[in-house]
Amino acid sequence: MFDFILAQQNTPFAVALGLMIAIALAEGVGTLMGLGLSSMIDSLLPDFDLPDMDVPDLDGPEFDGDVSAGALQGDLEVASTTTGASAAGQGVFSQMLAWLCFGRVPALIILVIFFTGFGLAGYVLQSLVQSVSGWLLPGVVASAAAFAGALPLTRVTALGLSKVMPKEESDAVSRATFVGKPALIVQGHARKGLPAQARLKDARGQSHYVFVEPDIEDEVLEQGTEVIIVRQAGAHFNAIRNTNETLSGSHD
Repeated sequence: MFDFILAQQNTPFAVALGLMIAIALAEGVGTLMGLGLSSMIDSLLPDFDLPDMDVPDLDGPEFDGDVSAGALQGDLEVASTTTGASAAGQGVFSQMLAWLCFGRVPALIILVIFFTGFGLAGYVLQSLVQSVSGWLLPGVVASAAAFAGALPLTRVTALGLSKVMPKEESDAVSRATFVGKPALIVQGHARKGLPAQARLKDARGQSHYVFVEPDIEDEVLEQGTEVIIVRQAGAHFNAIRNTNETLSGSHD
């Protein structure tokens, strides 16, 4: 039995199941430590299903302080235009991720489903081949077949999960709505070209982890600094220091 599981031809499937276990453990440990590994990975992905963007009230407290309403309104328009352009120009890779329900279901859950399906499909295939012929398929051939089988399984399972998961977990949140939100840098020191991880809350109170860098040249935003997101720049955001006391603590 162990000889079959650890056979050289079955190495890709053993690795896939090992990764599945490692991801599950990492998410569990991250949750206990408050790191939000799943949210951090989701923040690195592009928006696939783009809902209507909720434009915050520019007269409200979120836009008081040193940031002018006009400047932030301009940033919102830029973010909206950039988001629309990226949606129109999605490549094959982005379309594949959307087909697999990234954006509807947390990325780590989809990865666990895929690695599990890939590993089990490979072992089942190799077991059937061995029972009929007495030998195993080459790893590359078996992996290609298992990969082709794991993709539709992942989509069907993820679609099912998206319908039964709590709504606040499954609804896609447009990252453009993060512009104007306060955040707290929780890991690293942010410099131009060297983003740090920050935590913020959306309109439903759900925490998100994003990467931010200073909007001002030569500024350093240290860990523990409260900031305001002012612009989306690809996979990360630009931010400035939060000098508005009315927003302090709203990201906790």
